Amino acid sequence: MADAENLVADIEALEAKLAEAKQSITARFIGQERVVDLTLSALLCGGHALLIGLPGLGKTRLVETLSTVMGLNGNRIQFTPDLMPADILGSEVLETGTDGSRAFKFIEGPIFCQLLMADEINRASPRTQSALLQAMQEKVVTVAGETRGLEAPFHVLATQNPIEQEGTYPLPEAQLDRFLVQIDVAYPDRGTEKDILLATTGTEDAQAHQVFDGPALIDAQHLLRRMPVGDAVVEMILDLVRAFRPDDPSAPEVVRDMVAWGPGPRAAQALMMTVRARALLQGRLAPSPEDVLDMARPVLVHRMALTFSARARGEDLGKLIDEVAGGMAATEAAA
Repeated sequence: MADAENLVADIEALEAKLAEAKQSITARFIGQERVVDLTLSALLCGGHALLIGLPGLGKTRLVETLSTVMGLNGNRIQFTPDLMPADILGSEVLETGTDGSRAFKFIEGPIFCQLLMADEINRASPRTQSALLQAMQEKVVTVAGETRGLEAPFHVLATQNPIEQEGTYPLPEAQLDRFLVQIDVAYPDRGTEKDILLATTGTEDAQAHQVFDGPALIDAQHLLRRMPVGDAVVEMILDLVRAFRPDDPSAPEVVRDMVAWGPGPRAAQALMMTVRARALLQGRLAPSPEDVLDMARPVLVHRMALTFSARARGEDLGKLIDEVAGGMAATEAAA
């Protein structure tokens, strides 16, 4: 009983701290509450996020603000076609001492930080993108045969332009699967855009203040894993993920027709974590089936692929996920 009471007290204290963090973030990144919630969810789960949106929608501003509010050491890399792995990871240089002796010295690249913004990640070649794979999964990098650890916590927030595809390289499936969520950054509504105009075209710009630091974020990530998840939520996660695998007996006909390959076990793990984060951000002690439905699209959309015929017809994966998840919810409600 005491352990349960302590867990409740810890969760409530974290909820208050997260509310303060959100208030500080929205002082500079106005509106877009869902984008903020999804990004915070990724950090709380210890994962990475892929932000997709047109230029000028505040993606860079959001990452900069998060770095301040979460108290993380941040770096930004502008991905370009001529970017090389060493530009990200670092390299060894031959250094001559004052006594004439020579030795190799490792110069750390920008990946040695806690919050890395990979701007326009799909503009770099697959060879360069592969430099991130080990870092995103194992939180280490290997250069010149030596493995070096990255400072914890380590998160990658990557951005991508969904319209301009000339001179870009599609991200490999293995890399996409390492992003916990895909966050679509849309145009602000009229009221929000008016607030942005008034807040950003004056003589002073709103400032965010630090709420967390690295150790506090790690503690929050550990606490998130202690949140209880009911059997109904676990079963719904499994049903949802398996429903999008075209070769699974439980997959509906529309999935068999439209989906070339579906999400793997990492998608179920991501849902298990993000539903807890959503409940936490909304001030609840445990996730519900509604959390699963809400997180389905950002967790699954980048972990699936349409068949050639479905792409030719102009089908949309996001709409398919919403349709199947909605049908599953209606079936459960009727039962």
